[in-house]
Amino acid sequence: MRSPSFRTMPPDGGPLRVLVVGAGAMARVWLRAVLASPDTVLAGVVDLVPAAAEALVRRAGVPETPTGPELAALATATRPDAVVDVTVPEAHLPVTLEALSLGLPVLGEKPVAATLPEALRLAAASEAAGELFMVSQSRRYDRHLAALRDRVPLLGRPGILTTDFFRAPHFGGFRETMAHPLLLDMAIHPFDTARWLLDADPVSVRCEAYNPSWSWYAGDAAATAVFEMAGGIRYVYNGSWCSAGLETSWNGAWRLSGELGSATWDGEHPPEVELCEVDAVPSSEGEAGQAADAPQGVADAPQGVADAPQGVAGALAEFVRALRTGTVPAGEVHGNVLSLAMVKAAVASAQRDRRVHIGPLIEEALTEARKAATGPEAARLHAWPSASEALAATPRGLHRAG
Repeated sequence: MRSPSFRTMPPDGGPLRVLVVGAGAMARVWLRAVLASPDTVLAGVVDLVPAAAEALVRRAGVPETPTGPELAALATATRPDAVVDVTVPEAHLPVTLEALSLGLPVLGEKPVAATLPEALRLAAASEAAGELFMVSQSRRYDRHLAALRDRVPLLGRPGILTTDFFRAPHFGGFRETMAHPLLLDMAIHPFDTARWLLDADPVSVRCEAYNPSWSWYAGDAAATAVFEMAGGIRYVYNGSWCSAGLETSWNGAWRLSGELGSATWDGEHPPEVELCEVDAVPSSEGEAGQAADAPQGVADAPQGVADAPQGVAGALAEFVRALRTGTVPAGEVHGNVLSLAMVKAAVASAQRDRRVHIGPLIEEALTEARKAATGPEAARLHAWPSASEALAATPRGLHRAG
């Protein structure tokens, strides 16, 4: 199995010059991260509305930062090393294609693209350009989540992972008019986290989406999805965006059960682990010995994680590290397509009222991507033997049923 290759930037003693595209609410978060990082400097801000970009840098305390409405023009003027794309999902395809064509690696906000065919086009474009395209799944960068993942091997073979997510935000705006606001706007975070925790990719999903009678959303604000993951593991997501009282954290409440015990995480504090009695499970002698010696109770963060950047800052740090070392980062486009595929498959299952296999869904997306592609990515897409083999460019590829 090959790994994606991309152009690296050996350390030269200076930080990476970053051009931010987009001047909305999330851009403020990213600007703070770029300005606070010792590894990056802000080269400029691009937005279709020049006044929005100017207001953004002024509020950030760097009014002298170059701004403009066109990516190519500002890139020529400022000579950045990389692009951070903080535009709306519908703009991810054109912005990333343009940046890659300019020879600039891209760190983009989730989701990778608005549709699966567009996501595949971006994976192919990254290959054609030889540049890194990484998607920020910022919720992976949490010290307590890292501690939970560090404890997964203690549980033996995993079998069941669950996430409960219950919040009641009144956003106003587009979210309250979407057909599937919870699945399309929020669920990609836990779906991506599930892949990472289990080190397994999705096979199929059965999902029901619905809207409680008291909901203020026009579309389905609640959903229950049961995913089959590689190796027969089940991941169950149960969520609602209109459930007030006893709300979970924004990360949700997690439980992982394995043959040797279980772990829980409330999304805010250190996880808890409880291992069962050694002779109560049919484990091998080696596994039993490990279980007997393993720590129980509250799990501390593994060494090196507690002091690492969290959230958006963590994603930015990994992006820089990947460009400096050539190490394939979490969120590299080929693997991240599978997180988006979980969302799209869940929506398709809810709409069709049946189980949806994710492999065929991605192959259908490849057919559509080949029809739509017109740039350098077109040749790459037609050269792929299948979507599943192309996505296997990452350490974990697509696992197909059967």
